[in-house]
Amino acid sequence: MTDNSYTVFQTPIGHCGVAWNALGLVGVQLPEGSAVTTSRRLVGRFAGAVRRTPPPLVRQAIDAIKKLLRGGPDELASIALDLSGHSAFCRRVYELARAIPAGETLSYGELAARAGEPAAARAVGQAMAHNPFPLIVPCHRVLAAHGRAGGFSARGGVETKFRLLRIEGAIRQGALPLG
Repeated sequence: MTDNSYTVFQTPIGHCGVAWNALGLVGVQLPEGSAVTTSRRLVGRFAGAVRRTPPPLVRQAIDAIKKLLRGGPDELASIALDLSGHSAFCRRVYELARAIPAGETLSYGELAARAGEPAAARAVGQAMAHNPFPLIVPCHRVLAAHGRAGGFSARGGVETKFRLLRIEGAIRQGALPLG
């Protein structure tokens, strides 16, 4: 039995979803092509999660996600996350990534250095690859060396990553991303 709940909602980039429990959000799901496939992905990630009407704090998170995806300000930093299932290193990296302002990027190496582990760029990359909170922990703002994309595990891969960066103004419209 789980105490996880979830909901799916429309955004400018498609149907996103969030899952939560009493401690905060446990996951964010970027679009999977339709509301049904996004729901299936959330239930697959959080077995036993029940679709529910979001409580006020989750509703605020949803509204902030929608606003960001419309090109509005990033108001996601105060959203409560349940980080209890994550290592101390991942928690530190996720908190540091949350401090990257919209419209800016860091490299995996720069984020590793900020985490006090300058040789841990690959570990930062793994933490970003397994980030359960895309957008709220803005892994799309973390790039490989020299502005190269690195990876992105959401549907659409690096194209989705660059689309999010364009929405935030980190890449100007029409510009071709590096690598």
